[in-house]
Amino acid sequence: MKTSPSPTSSSRRSFLKRSLALGTVALTAPQIVRSEILGRHGVPGANSRINLAFIGHGKQMNGHVDIVETPGVEPLYVCDVKSEALARGRRQMAERGYPDVPATSDYEQIMDDPAVDGVMIVTPDHWHAAMAIAAMRAGKDVYVEKPMTLTIAEGKAMVEAQQRYGSIVQVGSQQRSEPAFRKAAEMVRSGWIGEIREVHCRLGSFPLPTLGPEEPIPDGFDYDKWLGPAPYEPYTANRVLGDYGGGWRSYWEYGSRKNGDWGAHHFDIAQWALGRDHTGPTFFMPKGYDGEPYQYHQYADGIKVIRDHPIDNGHMMRFIGSEGDIWVSRDNRLNTSRPELAKTPLGPNDVRLYNSTNHQQNWLECMRTRRSPICDASIGHRTATICQVAGIAERLNRPLKWDPRREAIVGDAGASRWEDRPRRAGYELPA
Repeated sequence: MKTSPSPTSSSRRSFLKRSLALGTVALTAPQIVRSEILGRHGVPGANSRINLAFIGHGKQMNGHVDIVETPGVEPLYVCDVKSEALARGRRQMAERGYPDVPATSDYEQIMDDPAVDGVMIVTPDHWHAAMAIAAMRAGKDVYVEKPMTLTIAEGKAMVEAQQRYGSIVQVGSQQRSEPAFRKAAEMVRSGWIGEIREVHCRLGSFPLPTLGPEEPIPDGFDYDKWLGPAPYEPYTANRVLGDYGGGWRSYWEYGSRKNGDWGAHHFDIAQWALGRDHTGPTFFMPKGYDGEPYQYHQYADGIKVIRDHPIDNGHMMRFIGSEGDIWVSRDNRLNTSRPELAKTPLGPNDVRLYNSTNHQQNWLECMRTRRSPICDASIGHRTATICQVAGIAERLNRPLKWDPRREAIVGDAGASRWEDRPRRAGYELPA
């Protein structure tokens, strides 16, 4: 298991001294202290409490709130810029035995509270990097939903922050913690289907963004802060909708559309299975360019990852090798062209990958051990980069070359400008 960079004891001690001098903020019970203080040698003790804050209480948070039922875990805050979402967050905590969790619309309050050990960031993509870096700078660990960032520049900044502050960062690419995807990746890495030629990924599609007439901003909604670093746009309900069928994910201002939605899951598994966690493709082709029927990206050795090529039996992914195929999906569905392979255990010489069976619990475990989680910032950044460059190629409707060593678009100055985006004044990325 790979070990993550850990913070220096001097920086951790100086942070704790500053934190203790500040005391706790309003709404925080005075008896709650960071679990690191209760542990030994600057890390959480095995039996000490982990105090968490939850930011962004839309539909996606429903899959995370059960983490507070873990022994030794306690919620300290729920946070959202929508009053109705805040109420839902408090209600979810109350249903799990925590009726008095403070609610705030200001994530900065959470960052200023030294009692918070970890932050779960489940907001639209354009807020991920700023909140995560602020949390790391404040000495906190981070669980951030996929894709890790909105832009390539943000991803580089997050990797740098993780290395600088020694935070445990888990990116929500939870398919890595599902047995079928791990077994498929291990079979591919172990050469069970020979040399890989193609990987097919089913992403689906979103409707085009809707630019309707301006609507009244609902009471109890800080729309300006929801926009945050994104350009100001008149409010419409669809723009902020957190629906899985579109909403904010349909707009380029806040995400990479389907590439940043399902692509962040399936491209990530392709990276893992191909052993490319710390590198990436070299070429991106958008659908429709010069008659190309499918979007794809290609690695230097010729392997193509193709989006929305038809896949048998409704599976999500297909690995095509010189000696057979593997199909894999959620709900632990795994099929092979030679049926016996799916049930064959790994041999002593086969590749065994990081074994996590629960993505959130893996984060908690690593908060205590200070080991690297299954999908840290460096891995999440490489996957997010694929989503982002594929999105840039789609928007510009032209193929792009990518240098995975320099992490830069090659030979296209216009496309290179999309590696970062301007941020509204007052919402600069934390240093």
